[in-house]
Amino acid sequence: MKADADTDKAPGAPMYASAEKIYPREMKGRFDSLSKLATIILLGLFYVVPWLTWDDRQAVLFDLPARKFYLLGLTLWPQDFPYLAVLLIIAALSLFFFTALLGRVWCGFACPQTVWTEAFIWMEQWTEGTRSQRMKLDKAPWSWNKLRRKGSKQLLWVTFSVWTGFTFVGFFVPVRELGPELLTFSAGGWATFWTLFYGFATYGNAGYMREQVCKYMCPYARFQSAMFDKDTLIISYDEKRGEPRGSRKRSADPESLGLGHCIDCTLCVQVCPTGIDIRDGLQYECIACAACIDACDSVMDKMNYPRGLVRYSTEHSMEKGETRILRPRVFVYAALLLVLVGGLVTSMVMRTPIILDIIRDRNFLYRELPDGEIENIYTLKVVNQRDDARSFRLTVDGVPGIRLDGVSDVIAVDGGGVLSLPVRVRAPAESAYGIMTISFSVVDVEDPAARMIEDSRFLGPTP
Repeated sequence: MKADADTDKAPGAPMYASAEKIYPREMKGRFDSLSKLATIILLGLFYVVPWLTWDDRQAVLFDLPARKFYLLGLTLWPQDFPYLAVLLIIAALSLFFFTALLGRVWCGFACPQTVWTEAFIWMEQWTEGTRSQRMKLDKAPWSWNKLRRKGSKQLLWVTFSVWTGFTFVGFFVPVRELGPELLTFSAGGWATFWTLFYGFATYGNAGYMREQVCKYMCPYARFQSAMFDKDTLIISYDEKRGEPRGSRKRSADPESLGLGHCIDCTLCVQVCPTGIDIRDGLQYECIACAACIDACDSVMDKMNYPRGLVRYSTEHSMEKGETRILRPRVFVYAALLLVLVGGLVTSMVMRTPIILDIIRDRNFLYRELPDGEIENIYTLKVVNQRDDARSFRLTVDGVPGIRLDGVSDVIAVDGGGVLSLPVRVRAPAESAYGIMTISFSVVDVEDPAARMIEDSRFLGPTP
């Protein structure tokens, strides 16, 4: 880890100094191309998905007022909350698994902070120029050229941020309805608030705070070391090969000069989005974006040195030349992921589109009728999780001669509707005694494979 800075201060020196602005240098390379591709794909998915339709409705919509979540052809209800819990556990374990294997690859290529910051930097480069031009522009006094460039950047940033906030809210409010409502100022207060709030958060985090979010706000940077070991893939500087560093002519022989392959050009520092020097060793600020690898490889090519002075490697590989990919923690994470993903997929495939809840009337235990039958009263709640209306056949069994009274054996439930149905259940006195288990069954008339069976208790006199 990077050594701590000298804390000695001159008398009267301020105890706090604002962080210097970082101007990442543009650098072409294989990892830069991979980063751009990941950014385009992820941003494309975010901005396009809300506009997709499925069966005349929005394909992905988290309709909180209606308490329904639409995921393509799947409709999830509050009763399906365990699926969300399992999905979040899978996401966390996936992060642990890939971190143990590949280090902070998530931070470098897929984290929303990285993706949106990359987009904001593109807009900044397009309006203000290269790294040196941006530094010179910030130091220059205000002029028409500076106002024009800064104003253009701000216009792009604000527009992009507002559109991001609008898209985010479009996952919770039908996006085709939200757009006209916002334009005519007729949108609800919460929709307007979250559009502006998320837009402002995007503008602040990706436009100004940038690496400060990764350094000081993201908890992942703090506990990542708990998932690292000497076989975790990290960006490493080959100190044995690079030191001692120093400048030299391209035609010079580094061995005759007593130098390593590092020419101390500092390009690896100039391209780093968090402003660290990878040559100081592994640091928590490193997000593994690999920009320093592209920079160093380009210098090695120009100097006719082998690539890889800065590269993805492991501590074991740097020390002993070998890496153990298959190790206990990887097996544990992989096994847990397989079990959870398999269980989730199996559960969702076998998921029935019917929910049946049974509430027994607790006002009295049972009722003895004049004809010699014993009666219990229940309230059935039947939920149709399909989008179209369905007819269901309702039956009860478990006690000889038991039957439903005063209710049709075929009931209709609207698409996405909930039917609350009070029912009386009767059984012959000679069959009904003590506490017995009975089963209510609800079967889709059009699709008999869709059924739900729930047990309850039937009470009768003690024999």
